[in-house]
Amino acid sequence: MEASALKAAYLDYVRRHGHAPKTVFAFADAQGISESEFYRAYASFGALDRELWADFGRDALTQASQEPAWQGYGAREKLLAFYYTLLEILKNNRSYALLALGRSQRFRPAVIPRVLSKFEDEFKRFVAELLREGHGTGEVARRPMLEDNYGRLFLRQLQFILLFFVRDESANFERTDAAVEKAVTLSFDLVGRNTLDSAFDFGRFLLHKHE
Repeated sequence: MEASALKAAYLDYVRRHGHAPKTVFAFADAQGISESEFYRAYASFGALDRELWADFGRDALTQASQEPAWQGYGAREKLLAFYYTLLEILKNNRSYALLALGRSQRFRPAVIPRVLSKFEDEFKRFVAELLREGHGTGEVARRPMLEDNYGRLFLRQLQFILLFFVRDESANFERTDAAVEKAVTLSFDLVGRNTLDSAFDFGRFLLHKHE
């Protein structure tokens, strides 16, 4: 059985039953395969969960980047397009998202669950590319002492958006859409040139003047 078919069957099971299968043996037997065949694809249900979330991120980026307008977008617009596409995918899988993320929040609130670890790694690479593009277009300021923390800022943003979505009860999750817009705007206000940069430049000017 292909790994993709296993993922689809597992996702369907979780959505229908509200929990993961009790054992790998029971799940594999229901699919007409042996337990060892499951393990050839995934070491555990947790590994399968992590791959599912990575798929959500990959699919969102693939779909967003295939839009004709993508090539003309700046870094901010690309991140917005990614998030909005991701949210559409999560809306179609909300029952699963609630189980995977909502359950973790009862025990470790405001912490990105381990189930997102693979998705998180790929998101960091995507953001790193956006930041490189942003340097070229001037959307992202060069701050040698601070730039290393930019990636962490965007990871926190991802966390905020996903947890906001989990808790959102507005019609068609309109409040989450609004939260995405505000969060992305704030993040690019922070990493772009602003008053602090002007003050820093002025300070350097004064220092050099007296040297």
